Amino acid sequence: MEPKINARSKLRPSRRTLTLLLSAMAGLLIVACLRQFPLSPSVADSPSDRTRAKQLKVAVEKLKSIHKTIRKPKPGDWLDRHYEPGQTFARYLNSNPVRPIGVRSIIYVQPLGAFTKSQRKSISLAAEFMGLYFNTKVVIRKDLPLTVIPPAARRVHPQWKVKQILSTYVLDKVLYPRLPKDAAAYIAFTASDLWPGAGWNFVFGQASLRKRVGVWSVHRNGEPDKSPADFRLFLLRTLKTATHETGHMFTMLHCTAYECNMCGSNHRQESDSRPIALGPECMAKVCWAGRIDPIKRFSGLYTFCVKTGLKPQAAFYAKSIETLGGKLPTTQPVSTSAPQNR
Repeated sequence: MEPKINARSKLRPSRRTLTLLLSAMAGLLIVACLRQFPLSPSVADSPSDRTRAKQLKVAVEKLKSIHKTIRKPKPGDWLDRHYEPGQTFARYLNSNPVRPIGVRSIIYVQPLGAFTKSQRKSISLAAEFMGLYFNTKVVIRKDLPLTVIPPAARRVHPQWKVKQILSTYVLDKVLYPRLPKDAAAYIAFTASDLWPGAGWNFVFGQASLRKRVGVWSVHRNGEPDKSPADFRLFLLRTLKTATHETGHMFTMLHCTAYECNMCGSNHRQESDSRPIALGPECMAKVCWAGRIDPIKRFSGLYTFCVKTGLKPQAAFYAKSIETLGGKLPTTQPVSTSAPQNR
């Protein structure tokens, strides 16, 4: 069976060995990784990759001092409900991970349907951030209208009366036939609410890992037009979802060692409390997979966060650069006020 990952409104435990299950409870995206497996052959690691791995292990040790170990889960938190073994950098290297290099090296973002100006701005910024996060070229494709979704793949939620579109139809009928030959991942963003089929209320996102396609909804990320602060919150949630789920598409499992963007979350409060920064082990995975120096990566992310007004996030990236002996890049902040709808 084609393995897919889903962000759902309730849990259905599965014993299938090749399943990654994303679940949503209390309005938030969460992920249950049941079994790690190589999804497709990746480019064989080179001598330079092996050298890079050794250097990254040194960086991991240096960065441990500024990262918080994962807190004890509270009742209802992700690790209170689910056992996960975690994934060290060494284990990741041995997993034949999918990497955004070689022939398939571009992340494609597919806007689907209509957006407010502030929603569209957040998606454009998310694409920019993903490129810095994974050291990968990100291309935003021409919009697809919601008319590509037929009536049979739409519904109005029976209780909430919210219009929804079928996430599996988006994956199989909209994205996969349009998958670019050089795509490491092809991800649709939509402002429409999603649901994955009979028996489910809603889904924040769903991805078919072997087909390299995914769809994420910003419908429940907040009200970005309300104020600059609300826009930043909306943007931060969008950035977290985009990078967390793309990390899974590149074979990264949940982090169980540090407070990290790759931690699982069981509810909105838990997710909002997680940092967008990766813990030391997960940072090493991304830098090795994307073949990027940690200081260079941190510098790009620091600059982005300064310019978009994400001050706490910028401060942490600055501390990371300092810890590794680097120098802060010179940058100036810009306005992050939500654009007005006209």
